[in-house]
Parts: sequence; structure tokens; C-alpha cells
Amino acid sequence: MAKPHISGTGPRSAAASAHNRARWNIAFLLGLGVLINFFDRVNLSVAHDAMRSTFHIDEIAFGYLSAAYNWTYAACQLPVGALLDAVGVAVVGRIGSLLWGVATLAAAVSPTYGTLFASRMLLGIGESPIFPANAKAIGLWFPPEERGLPTAIFDSAAKFSTAIGVPIIGILLLHVGWRLAFAATALASLVYFAIFYFVYRDPPPGQQHGDTAEARHPPVPFAYLLRQRKIYGLFIGYGAYNYVFYLLLTWLPTYLAVTLHINLMHSFLYTGVPWLIATATDLIAGGWLVDALMRRGFSSTLVRQAILIAGMLLGMGLLGAVHSTTPGMALFWISVSIGGLAAAAPVSWSLPALVAPPGAVGRVAGMMNLASQISAIAAPVITGYLYGHTHSFGIAFSVPVIYLLAGIAGYVFLLGRIEPIPAPVP
Repeated sequence: MAKPHISGTGPRSAAASAHNRARWNIAFLLGLGVLINFFDRVNLSVAHDAMRSTFHIDEIAFGYLSAAYNWTYAACQLPVGALLDAVGVAVVGRIGSLLWGVATLAAAVSPTYGTLFASRMLLGIGESPIFPANAKAIGLWFPPEERGLPTAIFDSAAKFSTAIGVPIIGILLLHVGWRLAFAATALASLVYFAIFYFVYRDPPPGQQHGDTAEARHPPVPFAYLLRQRKIYGLFIGYGAYNYVFYLLLTWLPTYLAVTLHINLMHSFLYTGVPWLIATATDLIAGGWLVDALMRRGFSSTLVRQAILIAGMLLGMGLLGAVHSTTPGMALFWISVSIGGLAAAAPVSWSLPALVAPPGAVGRVAGMMNLASQISAIAAPVITGYLYGHTHSFGIAFSVPVIYLLAGIAGYVFLLGRIEPIPAPVP
């Protein structure tokens, strides 16, 4: 009598094992890209004082400079989403990573405020595909019940990059100047372009998950998506998160230095603490815990909604920072805020692949990111005006609380059950 086939052995098992290794390699590759990507974003906030001195600008002009990146980043989201659905992650990712490296190098040699402003706008174009492309790539490589941790890997890289990038870039700035600090981040970006060019690929068509193999489906019109209430739930919810994220990304070192009288070097080091906590909550709560609870049979909608709402509530910890009088207390409340929001972020980035109709993951991800970038543009500018006129961060840190309440309402009443939007009827 022939022996029965033992599951887990043979050529099929070897192929499955190779595919599993490949998909986790891709997840970490995407995380590396975000890590380097955010070095290029935070270098400006670290160089706040150097920029003001070099280009003779005030706080309001610096607020506009901080937002310049987001203007082009936002403007590119809809075309990038359509392009991702049309030509795929590999092509768009290669072009984007090359552009953002060139843009950072251009910033390092900028002779005037205008050329620096233009280089930040080019940076926004180059970096615009990274999160929609990553969301699409994870949707291709991982089934829905296993997307929490791989999504958290690339999303947490943004927080970890800020945690280590601010002190590293700060040390470089103090020892070699802001131009060489920018040049160092540009070099890292160009090295990543080369790695991505040779490593990234989509899974073979037979191993792609769900409805993310867009070639089988006709394009979904943007007008159709704009009639879906779930899309607006994504807009408002992720927009609220991104307002707080960019407020802290661009102004936290300055807040610590001028409000709590921490010297520049220590403000760079203190800034890393909340972002390290955010890295941990992103991976543990937003990634591992979400997947673990769903494997145990809990409703996917219930699990994801619970993490989203809890994270947004904790984000209101900014109110505690307003009334803090010591660095330790301020860092505690800021860590509560960004740590809670970080737990919700990977859940948010798993949503486009979960709610998009067939053939529209890139479009939905681009639309969600476009809405969030309106917040990213507003946060540094509004903060610059409020701080510039009041010389206090009290009002600036209170504004986001109302937005977070609106975000919770968007997730509960507009997004609702996390399931695919029906495809349009031909």
C-alpha cells in the first residue's frame, strides 16, 4: 500500500516555503524604503534654526517650507494611484525612489530659499508613490488575515526613522552642517533606489491574493469611488491621524526647545523617545495583535475598528502636553498621543486593499493619502501661524483634538463594516 503524501514535504512545500521567504523579504524591503524616506522628511525640522539663519526666514516662512513637500505629494496621489493600477509597483517605485534621492541632493546644494522650496516640492513628487505602492504590494503578497504585521513593518519604519533620524541628523548638523547632513540622507536614498531596482518584484499571477491582480478588471472611475461613503470614512479618519503626525514631525524639536527650554542637542535626543514608543505600538498593537486576534476567530471588522478608535482616543493625549511643565511629563503625554495613533496607522493602511472594489486598490490608496496630505499641509502651516502669533503651543496642540473626534465618527459611521465596495455595474 502506497504511503500517503505527507503535507509539508515535496516540491509544492518547497515552493510555498520559497514564496513565504520572498514575501517577508518584500515586507522588510518596503520597510527599509520608508525608513530612508523619512530621513528625507525629518531633516528639515531638525535643521529649523539653521534654515532660519541661512535663508533669513521667520516662523511663518518656515511653516510654508515645511509644507512645500506635501503640496506636490498631495497633488500626485490621484495620478499615482491610477498609475499603480496601470503599470504596477515595480515601475512606479523605481522612478519614485530615484526622484526623491535627487531631490534631497538638490536641497543640500540649494543657494536660495526659492531653490530649497523647489527641491522640497520635487521631494514630494518622488515620495508620493511610497505608501499607496506599499499598500498595494502587501495586498498582492499577503492574504487579508495576514496583512497586519507586514503593513505595520513598513508603517512603523516611519516612526523608527524619526526616532533615530532626528538625533542622527541632529548630530551631523551640529558637527558638519546642515548641507552635509542633507547630502548623507540623499546618498542613503540613492542606495535604496539601487536595492529596490534589483530586488522588488510582484508575485507570480497565480500567487497573487484577492482581487489585487488588477489586470483582470476594468479600471474603476474615480467618480464612482467618490460616491461611496466608505471612502469618506477613510478620508476623515486617516486625515485626523496625519494632522497630529505632521504637527509632531515638523514642530516637536522646536516645542521641546522653546517651551521646555531644552537645549538643541537634548531636544534632538528627547524627540526620539515618543517615536520609539510609537514604533513599538505600531508593530505590536497595529500589526501582531490584529493578526493574532483574527486568527483566534474574532470579527475582522470588530478588531480593526477597536484598534482604530482606541488609537484615536489616545491621540488626544496632546491635551496633556499643553499643561505639562516638565520635559518628562510632556514626553509622557506626547508618547501617549503618537503611540496610540501609531497603533491605528497600519490598520488604516490595510484598509485600501480590504475595501477597494476589484481593480482599484491603487486608486483608493491614492485617494486616502491625498485626503491625509491636506492635513499634512495644514498642520505645519497652521502651527507656524499659531505659534508665530501667540508664542505658545497651547492652541496649536488643542486644535487636533476636534479633528480626532471627527475621525472617530468617520470610522464608525462612514467606514462601518470593513468589506469590499461593490464593483460598478457596466
